[in-house]
Amino acid sequence: MFDNTATRHVVVQRPAGLHARPSLVVAQTVQRSQSHVTVHSGQEQADAGSVLQLLSLGAEQGRKLTLTANGPDAEQVLDELVQLFANDFGLEMS
Repeated sequence: MFDNTATRHVVVQRPAGLHARPSLVVAQTVQRSQSHVTVHSGQEQADAGSVLQLLSLGAEQGRKLTLTANGPDAEQVLDELVQLFANDFGLEMS
């Protein structure tokens, strides 16, 4: 168990929302880390390492999400995720 917990806030910028391709990028990033990351959208929450759970959030454009990580690289993985959201996940806008 790790005491290293971090939280960040992001906003979904993609017109199509947090659909399959960005969800896959998020999940792959989390799976490479050593921390557990949870995404909160209103009252809903999802394991950020699971594409299906991320999709179940139905996060549309403009939705504010809270990312929480717990583990040895919590700060680093959240910083990377914030950059992904800010840089459109390395994908072209669709």
